[in-house]
Parts: sequence; C-alpha cells; structure tokens
Amino acid sequence: MTEAGLREQICVLAKSLFDRGLTHGSTGNISARTRDGGLLVSPTGSSFGRLDPGRLSRFDSKGILIDGDKPTKEMPLHSAFYETRSTAGAVVHLHSCHSVALSLMPDVDEDNFLPPLTPYGIMKLGKVKLLPFFLPGDPAMGDAVRGLAGKRSAVMLANHGPVVAGKDVEAACNAIEELEDTARLTMLTRGQHPRWLSDDQVRALVTQFNIEWD
Repeated sequence: MTEAGLREQICVLAKSLFDRGLTHGSTGNISARTRDGGLLVSPTGSSFGRLDPGRLSRFDSKGILIDGDKPTKEMPLHSAFYETRSTAGAVVHLHSCHSVALSLMPDVDEDNFLPPLTPYGIMKLGKVKLLPFFLPGDPAMGDAVRGLAGKRSAVMLANHGPVVAGKDVEAACNAIEELEDTARLTMLTRGQHPRWLSDDQVRALVTQFNIEWD
C-alpha cells in the first residue's frame, strides 16, 4: 500500500470506530508502520471522527518526527509494541466503555482479562494482560508493555482503555473491536453464571489456530 493509501485507511477506520461509539471526543490514538520503517500516528488532541490524512504525525525509521502535527502523548505505548513485537504493523488504543468498565471490577484475572466466552476473542487476541493504572502519557506504560517481552498482542490499561497491536491497521482495529465486544458480553452476563468455553475447548482453539497463549 502506498503511504497516501495508508494515511487514508487510518482515517477511514478511525472514523468508523468513532461513529460507532468505540471511542469519543478526542480520546484514542492509532499508528501504523510505513514501507520505509517509519510511522504514521494520530496527532495529540485529535478526534478519531475528524482525522486529516495530511496532518498525521510522520516519523522516520529512526523515530524522529519529520512531518505533520505533534503526535499523541501515548507514543511510549506504541513504541513499546513496535520494539517488542516484530509482527506489529499497527497499534490502536481506545477508551471503549465496556472494556473500561470490566477493568474496574475487583475480581478480574490480571493475567487473562477476558473470560473465554467466544472462540473469536481467543483467536484474535490470545490472552489480554490487565496492566495497573498509569497517568495518561506516563512512559511507565511503555515500560510495562516491554516487560511482557512481546508475548501479548493486547493489553488493558486499568481505568483507561485497551491497546492492541496487529499485523496491519485493519487487523488491529478488528482485534480491538473483538476485545470491546467480549468485554460487553462479559458485563451483560455478569452475575448470571454464563457457560464459558471449557479448558478443553480453549486448548483446542489454541492448538488449531496456533494462538499465543503464554
């Protein structure tokens, strides 16, 4: 894909997330690798509903800002995923309602944030790590992601929002939507003793689809 095409794709997918209420106001940020190893990143204070392809922050392959507006303050998060996951071609961070709500619950499994309700939550995300609360923009968030040594494609920032890395922008957006939808199902069925996938069913999925499950 050309850089012009990638710029347009980032803005189209971001607007789709915004229009469906998966992030709001000027929350959320998105980035993608360019052919030359650089990055295109949503600017700080920008709305997913109104991103301008020509104003995206442009970094070169050495991580130097060379064009566009000032980037999101959450660059430490994005950088950490690119540094630790060689397959990462895009990173998306949202402030989606149901995933944030689930992160507030006292009995959530920190190592495996989402319960095994559907096969697709497992197939698209693997295990999601719940990270503690950090101040927005705190470089310690990036350090926490680096501490996972590339073993997770998705994390949930407590009281804040999910962050997902994917092979490209479309894959990252699809995965983060799956995360939010699974969190929504979890909250909808909370306290009603839903039937989760069994351990055997989860293992079969992990084996059949070669899913990271450490």
